[in-house]
Amino acid sequence: MSDWQFGSAELKPYACMRPRPDSRRFPLPESRQRMPFQRDCDRIVHSHAFRQLMHKTQVFLASTGGQHRTRLTHTIEVARVARSLAIALGLNPDLAEAVALAHDLGHTPFGHVGEVTLAGLMQDHGGFDHNSQAVRIVTQLERSYIEFDGLNLTWETLEGIAKHNGPIKGRVPEILLNYTDSHDLELTTWPSAEAQVAALADDIAYFCHDLQDGLRAGLFHRDEIKELPIIRELYRSISRSHPDADSHRIDQTVLRQVFGEFATDVIKTSSANLDARVSSVEEVRRAGERLVRFSGNCFQRMQVIRSFLDQRMYKAKEVQEQCDRGREAIEVIFRHRSADDHLVRTVADGVAGLTDGAALEECERIKAL
Repeated sequence: MSDWQFGSAELKPYACMRPRPDSRRFPLPESRQRMPFQRDCDRIVHSHAFRQLMHKTQVFLASTGGQHRTRLTHTIEVARVARSLAIALGLNPDLAEAVALAHDLGHTPFGHVGEVTLAGLMQDHGGFDHNSQAVRIVTQLERSYIEFDGLNLTWETLEGIAKHNGPIKGRVPEILLNYTDSHDLELTTWPSAEAQVAALADDIAYFCHDLQDGLRAGLFHRDEIKELPIIRELYRSISRSHPDADSHRIDQTVLRQVFGEFATDVIKTSSANLDARVSSVEEVRRAGERLVRFSGNCFQRMQVIRSFLDQRMYKAKEVQEQCDRGREAIEVIFRHRSADDHLVRTVADGVAGLTDGAALEECERIKAL
């Protein structure tokens, strides 16, 4: 098989051009229509866990209306950004997209507060985090195939799901320890550049759409975000070039351009970094540091935006009230189910797989007993 090409750009030598031999735990004949990582994308999109993301919190409860992002719409946006970045960098867009599509499969209902709550409840039972839970889902919990449990994804996609945020050192999650006994994901090395792209695509997507959702929800006003770095300059530029445009259209244009500024910075910084440092995917893994990254200046600006969102959105009264409801629901359901089921990991699987609405309903039923 010749090196794959996407559009007119040939993949760089440090791109993950194809899976390793015997990459899947269960042998699978090659498809004449789809490349291996494309098949991974399809298997993820058709999974039960992927569909459940439609009814799980990103920031606002998924049941509060259709105008805000859910965990599913967030995932779709991350996948599109990852694919675009990968193409621009000469990387394999199918692998970047596969990792992005799966990166939040293990998330609990109620977003970050749900994960923190379940992690606390599982502290003495092997712990919980959404990345390792995603590996558990795609290797064990999905039950759509006769021949095996899970989705039988490639090693490269599994590696990216497990460690797209970097090597796993120190205390390794129990789920990953158990899995790597039979299928070593090389947890102490960096993942492929494609997986690193998926991680940064996640940052870009949530920064930009959280600004948009927070503005739409009235948690802050445009006059406040006009003072943030990058955004300040873009507002001035758009207002000068389109002085008669209505404020809503200006807001949306600015936030789209913020998106573009972050993406452009990643492409420029990472392309130079990769070209200068590595010439193969294995060298990416052995590099000892992240090679796909923002410039220092852009990262500092993003930290200012992160701090603003933390104070004005994530800690806002309306969001915290929803967090309190989510925290209570997970605690009530977990303790109730644990009383009847001594397989605590199985209880955690079930709780993590609930949607926001299902968890709230079950909590109310238990409290009414």
